[in-house]
Amino acid sequence: LILPKYHDKGVSCINQILDKILPVGERNNSLFILYNLLLQNKNEKDHSKKIVIIKNQSLSKPLTDREIDNLFRKGYNLKCSTIRERLPFIKCDRCKKFRKGLDEMVGSILIKNIRELPKITNTERGILCMLDVYFSGEKVSVNRIAEITNMNYQTIKKAIDNLRGKGILK
Repeated sequence: LILPKYHDKGVSCINQILDKILPVGERNNSLFILYNLLLQNKNEKDHSKKIVIIKNQSLSKPLTDREIDNLFRKGYNLKCSTIRERLPFIKCDRCKKFRKGLDEMVGSILIKNIRELPKITNTERGILCMLDVYFSGEKVSVNRIAEITNMNYQTIKKAIDNLRGKGILK
């Protein structure tokens, strides 16, 4: 697959999507995410569309023109957790952005509050771990945490309030 040059700023999921032979069930999500990642990494709209169209044409069963047009309707700022959730084949350990986050873990909530960990509940520890590792510092709602962890909304809300009360979360 020969593509025009593009900006990826070390975000390896762009290359992983471009390199993967996308089966029928993964085409829509993969190409939608590819388009939005290209936009997020400072590629022009038309240039990003061109790359997605070339990738689509390389598939054994490409999306229709109408399906492709639907991918381009609106740009979205996708978070890493959303990409990992929708495209399980993505390997974040290849990503400079993700690796940088790991290198900066000294600034993580868990590490900063290591002495406080024995004083908090398992639920509170679990939520801190999700915020640090799964959501990697993203702004996230209580509803989203409840959805991902399959935990009760009120349990999570209470734990977050307790963590705020202890000064662990802002």
